Amino acid sequence: MRVAQVLLQVVAVVVTKNSCGFILCVWLLFGTQGHAQVLPEDRVDSLYHIYDGGGITVQGPSVLVRKSVADTVSVSANYYVDSISSASVDVVTLGASRYAEERTQLSGSIEYLYENSILSYAYTNSSENDYEAVTSNLSIAQEMFGGLTTVALGFKSGNNVVKNSTNPSFEDTTDIKGYRLSLSQVITKNILLGSAYEIITDSGYLNNPYRQVRYIDTSQALGYSFEPEVYPQSHTSNAVGFNIKYFLPYRAACSGGYRYYIDSWDITADTIDVSYVHPLNENWLLDFSYRFYSQTSASFYNDLFPYQTAQNYLARDKELSTYSSHSIGLGVTYKLGRDQLVIVEKGSLNLYLTAFSFQYDDFRDVPAGRDNNLMGGTEPMYDFNAYVIRSYLSIWF
Repeated sequence: MRVAQVLLQVVAVVVTKNSCGFILCVWLLFGTQGHAQVLPEDRVDSLYHIYDGGGITVQGPSVLVRKSVADTVSVSANYYVDSISSASVDVVTLGASRYAEERTQLSGSIEYLYENSILSYAYTNSSENDYEAVTSNLSIAQEMFGGLTTVALGFKSGNNVVKNSTNPSFEDTTDIKGYRLSLSQVITKNILLGSAYEIITDSGYLNNPYRQVRYIDTSQALGYSFEPEVYPQSHTSNAVGFNIKYFLPYRAACSGGYRYYIDSWDITADTIDVSYVHPLNENWLLDFSYRFYSQTSASFYNDLFPYQTAQNYLARDKELSTYSSHSIGLGVTYKLGRDQLVIVEKGSLNLYLTAFSFQYDDFRDVPAGRDNNLMGGTEPMYDFNAYVIRSYLSIWF
């Protein structure tokens, strides 16, 4: 998992054999003077991932190293690479050839522990041939009521440079600001509740310099032509989420969550996810997950505009259309002990496979229509399947 994402999540784990009544008594007696927070353990993660679907293949390695300095500071560094090969529906629609590029991401973080609080800062630099992104994240997490409640505040700031590999003179910028508030609450020794609210504002050049929209043009054989897309110069999104985790008596756990999203472009989205972790024995764990996502389209989106420059803002990005997706995941983890590793404390081998299915309600498959000489607006709706494979080794030391 990327460092910036890790820093914006708060996870509280309570392991106790005592009754719920005893936990309540501790909360009443000691209030906020409970156990102090704990820094993340020293560890090394080495990951390789593959994504394939919709004409896009993404693969590459990632290495994360985390080390404590004294008892109050933890630092980490992450190296992440995406090798991208694409002949997506957008590329094929415009008659372009498959292209390949590489994105390299370097991240670093530092966490400072003071009694019941952890202050975190993370810096990320992502670079590819036509896009440069720099992001900073600052967060603080505070434990209260004997460690039963954790509140976290987060802020992120990003500055991106957008380029066009086919037009060396083109360059523009995007600025991002984000704020996050999260709460984690232990209800009983087996139940953990979490909630989070996030607001993000983007400004600047927000569209893709390569993507175009299409409009009705009766002078063309298939009845349409293309023009560049135009986006608003600002975008604000709000999201609120809730999740619950229940720890079962036989070391298993199940969880569920819901997230609602709304933005200034009139997109609304719902996400529902459930998961179950089951131990086979002392060393093997199985992980099952399901996720459903559904969204409405942006106010300025259209698959086929009625005429050229039909409105001030124009978009034909399938990610701004009305669509839904399902994903099913299966993972297996093998825990390594000192008898296998000798010189380190513990480790794990992990393999995860996730299958995705995407269905679009108002985004048509232009390449398929062109191959069958279908007029614009009569092509079949676009859909595709994809999968992600992640394999990684984690070592604690």
